[in-house]
Amino acid sequence: MSNEAARDKFQNYLAKKGLRVTEQRLAIFEAAFGQKEHFTAEELLDHARAIDDSVSRATVYRTLPIMVEASLVREVDIGKNLKYYLPNAENNPQVAQVICMDCDKIFEIAAPFMEWYGNSVSTKLGLTPVTQRLQVNAHCNALKQTGTCKNRS
Repeated sequence: MSNEAARDKFQNYLAKKGLRVTEQRLAIFEAAFGQKEHFTAEELLDHARAIDDSVSRATVYRTLPIMVEASLVREVDIGKNLKYYLPNAENNPQVAQVICMDCDKIFEIAAPFMEWYGNSVSTKLGLTPVTQRLQVNAHCNALKQTGTCKNRS
């Protein structure tokens, strides 16, 4: 999905929810879709303020769940009381996250089997899947062997 299509989807979603399309929300959207790596809400705040210095922390924290609900952004919880986000530019919810426990780097890989698996196990129980996720925690082999991890900042 192009940024323009995603922006239209965001604006339509806001309208459907009875929320205003504001310059601050658009700056947050632009900042989020300008990221290539996972980011935290605080990092997004910094990026959004670079676009529009009037963006408030509260607006970022209110807008991120809206973007997640609209499937525009994926939320990743790595279990350290901190959530990370990534634009869902390809509109592909069928991804697995692999988290390096040594450097906290989050990798995302396509996992098309997840749709089949979610449908299979849910159908057996008379349910319809709504969301699902696969998250793998792993240690860096290079760090273990050489003492260095190329992903560590």
